Amino acid sequence: MKFAVLSFGAAGFFIVALTGLASGRAPDLVLRDGALACLLTAWVGRWFWRNLETAFAQTLDARRAAARAAEEAEAAAAQAPAPTPAAKAAATRPSTAPAAAPAPATARR
Repeated sequence: MKFAVLSFGAAGFFIVALTGLASGRAPDLVLRDGALACLLTAWVGRWFWRNLETAFAQTLDARRAAARAAEEAEAAAAQAPAPTPAAKAAATRPSTAPAAAPAPATARR
């Protein structure tokens, strides 16, 4: 976190200071604006870095949970008994439900 705050703050200071000097402003105003930019970019950089770290941690947690769930599913599949041939046939057999009879009104026309 300290690295991010220092990096963002230094970048903000140098960008504003170089821009101010290039535009011909007085050095005291350039330093003042650079100091304010340093504080603001450090604060915004800290917020951004914290959100980035949080998103990274949540992504890692989600991936670890998915990997753990996949391992548990594989272990459960390995422990399940093999289906018998009769159970396989019953599972693949189509249902023999009777077909619906047409309505009397449509049958006469």
